[in-house]
Amino acid sequence: MTADRPGFPVAARAALSNSVLRRNLAHATGTIRGKRAAVVGELDNWEELRLAAAAIKDAALHRLDEHLETFEANATAAGATVHWARDAAEANRIVVDLVRAQGADEVVKVKSMATQEIELNEALEAAGIHAWETDLAELIVQLGHDWPSHILVPAIHRNRAEVREIFLREMAKVGRPAPADLTDEPRRLAEAARLHLREKFLRAKVAVSGANFAIADTGSLVVVESEGNGRMCLTLPETLISVVGIEKVLPSWRDLEVLLQVLPRSSTGERENPYTSIWTGPADSDGPQNVHIVLVDNGRTQVLADERGRDALRCIRCSACLNVCPVYERTGGHAYGSVYPGPIGAVLTPQLRGTGSAIDKSLPYASSLCGACFDVCPVRIDIPSMLVHLRTRVVDEKRGGLPSGEQLAMKAAGWALADHRRLEGAEKAAGLGGKVLRSKALGGKTALSWLPWPASGWSGARDAPVPPTESFRQWWERTGGGDE
Repeated sequence: MTADRPGFPVAARAALSNSVLRRNLAHATGTIRGKRAAVVGELDNWEELRLAAAAIKDAALHRLDEHLETFEANATAAGATVHWARDAAEANRIVVDLVRAQGADEVVKVKSMATQEIELNEALEAAGIHAWETDLAELIVQLGHDWPSHILVPAIHRNRAEVREIFLREMAKVGRPAPADLTDEPRRLAEAARLHLREKFLRAKVAVSGANFAIADTGSLVVVESEGNGRMCLTLPETLISVVGIEKVLPSWRDLEVLLQVLPRSSTGERENPYTSIWTGPADSDGPQNVHIVLVDNGRTQVLADERGRDALRCIRCSACLNVCPVYERTGGHAYGSVYPGPIGAVLTPQLRGTGSAIDKSLPYASSLCGACFDVCPVRIDIPSMLVHLRTRVVDEKRGGLPSGEQLAMKAAGWALADHRRLEGAEKAAGLGGKVLRSKALGGKTALSWLPWPASGWSGARDAPVPPTESFRQWWERTGGGDE
């Protein structure tokens, strides 16, 4: 999804008018919220786990360069080939070249946010290589020529009837068709997807995955998923290419224990993931024999350099913040113009892509700052504070070095407050204006419904009080210190 999109308010307004979308989102996010609350409530030490998870991610980020070099050395010693990519273009070129080297014209994919971020599918298609998504929700999105709208449940904006129509219309164009008598029962839809994908699993020579975690001291990669399609991709093809953001590294194997407790509870509302796959290079006669790992920066080091923004790199892609966000629940993910929607997308995307486009400038404002996202985040990312930080950056960049209206107003106030005579003069002028407005313009009214620019930004959404006819100082002098 490119950044050449309208700002969030424009996109959100269109989403708000879609009653089906809002109903789908409310039902799905409400269900996930309830499941998460139940399994988190079972633990007496949930807050301690959050603190531990945040500390582990911070330790990894503070010495990221060292841990990445350790990971490369151990993964290479285990038989994997590690590649480094500075940006999306370089990562895509590496993957395309690796697939071509195997003589393949198609790949099967495990659900991966990193590959969506770099738009790998589009790069593969441009090179004449078909990329088949195998996660059920990702398959729905791909067949529907759509974009994901949720980190955990990419097709959250679709209901069962819509999924049935997509399967009936699109499956036959790219493989085994859906049964003619397909209904919208979840079991029948899952069966149609399974039969459609099975031939692709058995035929593919190359698989592409992401990774939830990369373990530095062993050179291992970890993928967690709920359907088993990932396990098929990770074991059947001859070649496995894993595209991994550099922030996914954990220092040690022991760190994984904490993350695998907080991740499933926060994402799917489960005590543990149904499928947790861990691999360390190739194994003789077992699984892929060509294992490649592409470590992707794509803006992450510039995020790391921002002391107030780097905490966004703690994110483990659980999507808990999306499921509690009142803004996301009403607009869905497409309004964010990024593969990272919701509160975490509002802070991560502008840092990765910059704030040069309309959509990226507007994302820090796509929040009510209610704080629910921080309350549920398993790694304690203070998203509300980060949004305020990014709003400041957007405003500073927009001014181009010129003082803002607020700064000019504060300087004027400082000048007036620095001398009591200036303050008294300002108070008298305000009182005179108040008398004129009350007696002539407003007929005694105490509020203004409209103000000229630049104050129109205030009165466009609220009434402005009419200045009082006398100041506190004047009242004090007139009444003799309040003796009336």
